[in-house]
Amino acid sequence: MSASAAASPRARARRARRRHVILRMAPGLLLTLLALAGPLLAPHSPDRPVTAPYAAPGPGAALGGDQLGRDLLSRMLHGGSALIGSALLAAVIVTALATALGCFAVLSPALGRLVERSADLAILLPPVLGIMLLALAWPGGGRLAVVAAAVVLGIPYAVRVVAGAAAPVAAQGFVEAAAASGERLWHLALREVLPNLRSTVLALFGLRFVAAVYVISMAGFLQIGPRPPAADWALMIRENAPGALLNPWAVVAPSIAIGLLAVSVNLAADALTPAARRASVNAR
Repeated sequence: MSASAAASPRARARRARRRHVILRMAPGLLLTLLALAGPLLAPHSPDRPVTAPYAAPGPGAALGGDQLGRDLLSRMLHGGSALIGSALLAAVIVTALATALGCFAVLSPALGRLVERSADLAILLPPVLGIMLLALAWPGGGRLAVVAAAVVLGIPYAVRVVAGAAAPVAAQGFVEAAAASGERLWHLALREVLPNLRSTVLALFGLRFVAAVYVISMAGFLQIGPRPPAADWALMIRENAPGALLNPWAVVAPSIAIGLLAVSVNLAADALTPAARRASVNAR
């Protein structure tokens, strides 16, 4: 059998995996692009009443009106970018800090015990109480306060995940050899351990993004963070709940958008994880 014929099945398998990854990532990318471009596509101003309160869907308002008669579709198109941006910021900060702490913790017993005890104490804090304490104590409150709450609540869980995945890597011979040769702690953590955690970090990022969406949405539903008349999907659910029977889309549409966002990002992270795991194995 020729080399080209032998390579053909492998090439087809790579193309099939690539198509699989693209298909799994497509919903999240499309929803994110739609949310970011939403303000440009909105037919009306998100703050100007165009229908009667809780009006049914009609020619001038495809999803009907909200509690003040504002176009629900326009508010939906304006309300996603802030939620995605806030959740993305929280997920990036949590993943970066937890990855660094987890890698250093498995290499330094003293730091590992400190991180483990701190994480155990922080995990005991109920999420709702943590959101309220941080958001209400933050000067001026607002969206940054909710992002800070998502970061503080997310790091303890994330550190335990990274430390659990990094512990077997830290016990490998190549890490011990690097330590015996006199390499510094930061080199061992960032150059030896971290490159072998790509799949864990990607999966963790997807989970923390979904968790941040949950925390930010909960805060919006509790009216902690974004305040009326801001166009925010979670806040829209709270504001329009009294008129759900008059125009169900006022509650159903933002609920579906939040659910689709969480599911699509999880699918994308899950699709990228096997590829990162293969790259990590090849790097060894």
